Amino acid sequence: MRLQCVHHSLQSFQIVNNDWDLIDLKVFCEVARRSSFVAAATELGISPAYVSKRVADLERALGVTLFHRTTRRVRISDSGEAAYAWARRVLEAADGLNDSVSRTDRRLSGQLRISSSLRLGRNHLSPILAALHREHPELEIWLELMDRRVDLLAEGFDIDIRMGEVSEPHLVTHLVVENARVLCAAPEYLARRGTPKTAAELAGHDCLLYRERHQTFGVWRLQGPHGMEAVKVTGPIGSNHSDIVSNWALAGHGIILLAGWDVAPALKSGKLQRILPEYRQEANVWAVTAAKLQSSPKLRTCTNFIMKRLRQGPHALDTSIR
Repeated sequence: MRLQCVHHSLQSFQIVNNDWDLIDLKVFCEVARRSSFVAAATELGISPAYVSKRVADLERALGVTLFHRTTRRVRISDSGEAAYAWARRVLEAADGLNDSVSRTDRRLSGQLRISSSLRLGRNHLSPILAALHREHPELEIWLELMDRRVDLLAEGFDIDIRMGEVSEPHLVTHLVVENARVLCAAPEYLARRGTPKTAAELAGHDCLLYRERHQTFGVWRLQGPHGMEAVKVTGPIGSNHSDIVSNWALAGHGIILLAGWDVAPALKSGKLQRILPEYRQEANVWAVTAAKLQSSPKLRTCTNFIMKRLRQGPHALDTSIR
């Protein structure tokens, strides 16, 4: 009798847990990422009613509530959080299977979602990704630029090109180039206000404040001759957009702390001058993925393509300023 009960339970488990397919998981993950049935429908190119049906079917198949729904918002449940982690693994495994069994001469295809900061993405990544698409026209590439740290798993990105430390233990890092943020200002500003001789003197200058993704606003942590120094800086103007801050610096409004590759052209032309060259802020550039590249030939090929062209070629990062 006991064996019959166990057999019956296994049969029921198989029936319930096989009553979904990959499209259900894709729809579910998109709703989870966007906390919206309508936004998920727009992204997937299907109707909100179909999205709702797919999620309801998946909830019925799994026997749990995946989302708490109100008239104003959709919030993922505890069971939904657990299901999301597994759904991502299933979808990644499916992609890996497709890549692994495909012929080696087959073009890459499917979605590739990449995130990065504004200037790095616009000035360097965008032409590199255009070249990637020319080589692999069946790839559907989405590049999203933002000055904040993204959550690759929760937001559904395959690759994040970022500067600075990578603190998330579940992510896999690939060093693109060694890089540092440096201090500089326009000759006009230095002629008017003088050149600071020590890091402490920065507190008495107009510093153009820019919060770059994860940086602490108003505090510059600099590696110098005596180790790490934290300087509280202020200024009359600031922005969360690096282009604006760069333009203000070029116009002589104050001192900036930006990536060496970003200010290299202005430093070489003399439009900006470096100050306190013995001080720097480490900000290596990384390609960050949620999965090991060995598990996905597509991800490996695309990541290596991006890294190679950020190191050399017409759109490479200029790391001569250190």
